Formats: sequence, structure tokens, C-alpha cells
Amino acid sequence: MTEAFEMPLRFTQIGDLHLTDPELPNHSDFKAIVQELNRNAGSGLDFVYLPGDNADDGTADQFALVREGLDQLRLPYHVIPGDHDFKPRSLAAFYRDLALPQLPYRAEIRGRVCLFLDIVSNGSGGPDFRLGDRQLAWLSDQLADAKRAGQRCAVFMHAYPADLHQHADEVARLLDTSTTQLVAMGHTHYNEITHDGRTIYAATRSTGQIEEGPVGFSLMALDGDVVSWRFKPLASPWPFVMITSPADRRLGFEQRAPDARVRASVWGASRITAAECRVDDGAWRPMRDLGSGMFEASLESDRDSFDLEVRVTDETGALGHDRVEVEPATARSSSGSDAGSIGAWPDRHLFGTQLGPNRNGRKW
Repeated sequence: MTEAFEMPLRFTQIGDLHLTDPELPNHSDFKAIVQELNRNAGSGLDFVYLPGDNADDGTADQFALVREGLDQLRLPYHVIPGDHDFKPRSLAAFYRDLALPQLPYRAEIRGRVCLFLDIVSNGSGGPDFRLGDRQLAWLSDQLADAKRAGQRCAVFMHAYPADLHQHADEVARLLDTSTTQLVAMGHTHYNEITHDGRTIYAATRSTGQIEEGPVGFSLMALDGDVVSWRFKPLASPWPFVMITSPADRRLGFEQRAPDARVRASVWGASRITAAECRVDDGAWRPMRDLGSGMFEASLESDRDSFDLEVRVTDETGALGHDRVEVEPATARSSSGSDAGSIGAWPDRHLFGTQLGPNRNGRKW
């Protein structure tokens, strides 16, 4: 392991569950995702994140289904509420039945400040998303403290900041002037990434009300200054590979020093016997095992723009692969909305459909 290497923050997001009935597919999909993560994630994930709309009507019976899945999960988890969890106009059942800490709260994980928010209980229900004055002040203080300490941040909320009915512009400004690398959201029902030149806004496809593509979950990593995101369909094979550095052109650009590195995270139940990388159509080069599913090699390219591939083989002979396009980033501006959407990226299961209930979602 290189002396300067710091393990990235890595987590998985399971899209909005909308659980209602144990006989419906979204409940069986949730259980299957939990089983897949238990078998294959190992030490390669710091936590699992549920971004709200966990119980479709916010009832005790529905929260019991959520709790049943969480009880089976062998990884740490963080859960926030969505508008469906707040249908009774109270989060009492959300906190009681899921045994969760009171929001908002801060967790320091892998040196990152992770801020988990409640944007529903200060509203009147439905998509009336609000932070409230007290939580806004708390968020402002936390972001300021992290910036003074030189710590990067990740923020977890149910919807885009622009969807807030109160303080939307102020929250966008707070995030723009902070060290926030990522805002991870639900609500949209579709996969979408927005990049405004400072912060990545990422939403993961719903599990319970899917409007596009197959059910699955997203994996995210914060590796130095780089944010990476990849969606894994539930039925797709393992091992699963995600390049965590350098960044793909759609997610920013890391200026490379002469000793710049290629790093990738690999998940799977079977031991990895070979990991390799290459630039463009060059020769495959071996990568060093850093432990906990991370692999690294020196990045040998003197060009600003190139394709980078990583492939791995496990002891069963199964293959995993990832590819990014590296080039200088273009200027973007979005201020907490989907205005800076990177659009379709089919290899990442980003289809650009926007068939969902968020502020700018297209009608079904």
C-alpha cells in the first residue's frame, strides 16, 4: 500500500422502496438486494443508504417490512424519510418502528462529514419539502465547521435542494460555498446525475415504483477529490468493478500529478486473482491489491484525454469490468437542481428519461 493512500468512502444506495405488501415484487427485490449485499459487499462498503419513501403510506405494517430487511442486513445503514413516510403527517412510526436516531445528524466516516437531513416533517405533506429554520441553521453550522477543518462533506436528503419550498436558494448557496462533494437523493424514481462544477447530485432509481430499466442499486465512492457512481442491476453478475480515480469526464476532472494513480473498487464474494488496467488500446498492466476491495496502479499517460479501463478476474474465472472517459471538464452551473444533468449514460444505466414525481419530472 502506498503511504499516501486513504481508503475512500464507499456506500450503496437502495432506491425508494415504497413498501406496502409482503407479496409484491418490491418487497422480494428489497430482500434480494439485502442478500446480495450480505454475500458480496464484505468490507468494501461503509454503509447502506435508504433515501426515503421507505413505507408507501407510512404505516406501522409497512415500516415493519422495512425493519425486517434492515435486521437481515449485515452492514451499517442510514435511513432518512421521504414524503410517503410522512403521509400520516408524523414521523413517529418512522423513528419508533425503525429505531433510528433523530434527524438531522452528522457522522464522520472515512474522514468525510456525512450530513443526514429530514426535509419532510417541516412541510405540510406530499412534495412540500422544507428544512425549517432550525435545521437550516444546523446545516449551515455543520458545513462551515467542516470547511474550517478542511474536511470534505456528503449530504443525504430526499430530493434536490431546488425542490425545497423554503430556503431553496439559500441551501444551494450553502452547498456551493462548502466542501460538499456529493448530495445523494431519492424521490426521482429514475437514475440521474447532475454536476454543477462543484458538487455531484445523484439520484437512484426507485425500487418500488420503477419507471425505467431493471431494479438494482447504486454504488458510490468519494476517493480524494473524485466522486464515482455506478448502478448495478440486481440480476447482473459479480464481481462488480468501479473506477474510483481518476474521474470520468461527466463527473469532473482530477488534475493529475506525475505520480497520479488509477484506483478501482471491486465487490464480490470470490477472491480476486487478477486486476489490470489500460489506457486506450494499450497493454494491460497489473494493479496492486490495497486490501478491502481496492486496487491501484500508476497512471501512465501524458495526454489530457483518454479512455481508461479496469478488468478483474476472480477465483471462479468470472470477469468484472469498468471504463471511464477522462478529459478536461466543461463548465457547468445548476445551483442544486437538475439543470446541470449530465444526461444519458447508458453504460451507467442513466437513460435521461426523467419519468418521475420530482419538480421537473415528466408525466407518466
